[in-house]
Amino acid sequence: MTISASSTPHSAAAVGTGKPTTDLAVADIALGDLETWMRPDREGIFAKLRDEAPITFHAEPVFEPPEGEELPFTIPPGRGFWALTRFDDVMTVSRDPDTFHSAPSINIGDIPPEIAEWLGSMINMDAPKHTKMRLIVNRGFTPRQIARIEESVREQARGIVDRVGPTGGCDFVSEIAAALPLQIICDMLGIPREDSHRIFELTNIILGVGDPEYVSSAQDLMGAGMELFQYGLALAEDRLATPRDDITSTLMHAEIEDENGRHRLTSAELGSFFLLLVAAGNETTRTAIAHGMLALTQHPDQRRVWTDDFEAVSPTAVEEIVRWSTPVIHFRRTATRDTRVGGQAIAEGDKVVMFYNSANRDERKFDDPYRFDLLRTPNEHVGFGAGGPHFCLGANLARREIKVMFEELLHRLPDIHISGEPDMLQSAFIHGIKRMPCAFTPI
Repeated sequence: MTISASSTPHSAAAVGTGKPTTDLAVADIALGDLETWMRPDREGIFAKLRDEAPITFHAEPVFEPPEGEELPFTIPPGRGFWALTRFDDVMTVSRDPDTFHSAPSINIGDIPPEIAEWLGSMINMDAPKHTKMRLIVNRGFTPRQIARIEESVREQARGIVDRVGPTGGCDFVSEIAAALPLQIICDMLGIPREDSHRIFELTNIILGVGDPEYVSSAQDLMGAGMELFQYGLALAEDRLATPRDDITSTLMHAEIEDENGRHRLTSAELGSFFLLLVAAGNETTRTAIAHGMLALTQHPDQRRVWTDDFEAVSPTAVEEIVRWSTPVIHFRRTATRDTRVGGQAIAEGDKVVMFYNSANRDERKFDDPYRFDLLRTPNEHVGFGAGGPHFCLGANLARREIKVMFEELLHRLPDIHISGEPDMLQSAFIHGIKRMPCAFTPI
């Protein structure tokens, strides 16, 4: 079966090299509605906004619990949000953390107090607390620490190909794309192998909000978040008492000193960070690998470019895969004072949402942005965030995982290709693929 760009309307490869369009007028575009994200002209919607109204105001999504379900908390109506669709505006907000705070939440909706404790990781913090947390957490992501796991990445990637190689075909997402980052992050944190599948299930629920396959009720979401938080809490307390050779132990025993004395992460802080790390370290890299394989299937000329000189092309190829896939669609910031962005007045307390998917297709920044080009340079994409204090901690690890996984796949399964339509995640937050069949000559 041939997979064409036009046959996958919600994928990063939806529009080939031509500029997409939409029949919607700007006034009819509602980025707060999940239905918008399921439309086949989604890329056209953002192209129109970038050209005609790069900063627009939208109503927030309204969470309606299933009939008969009583929520254990209340979600007040949101005040709405400003959508930033151009690259320069996204960069302006991301690099001004004094004016645009990450607290109380990087999601469009505010966090109910009942769940703020276990979602209150450093991604939702600002200086000085974020600075303290980041200094501690950096101890677990030093070049020395990353170098220690590089051989593990290679071993895991080889093991994945060893397992699927004799089958001649499998679900690319669960058996290949998800398997590598999930196992690496579990090994880094010291999570036993027998627990990794449950971690996978829980992160699917947390990041699958909007998709009824993963989240059918608020209780599902609450339960998954609390279970992950409690798992991280127990892991932190165990490593505090009995250190081992893993990043959890490093983080629990790391100290920094500032004007207020010496600090360590508390078990609760590690529990929240654990939830962030297993979700971000698993879902985003698997999304990039999955979209990368789909794009290579749709663009065999680019595949040949890479396989003809794998090592030389890999640095730009990996960056293009991340730009093309843009695993995280958006993050929110909140204005701390009256200001202006791109000529638009923003009031204190207003929510501004940086749409990375749109910034990475901005014709003002990228030459022919709808062309999948593994030799693209320069390629200053925002697939790992747009700079500033919240730039992705795991960016270098993600780059390593993407490169090594494709090296094993393209060298050992040279005819691997996507053989059926991708089943896309229904989400306005994660550009995910739930499942996608692949085929290859058995080895």
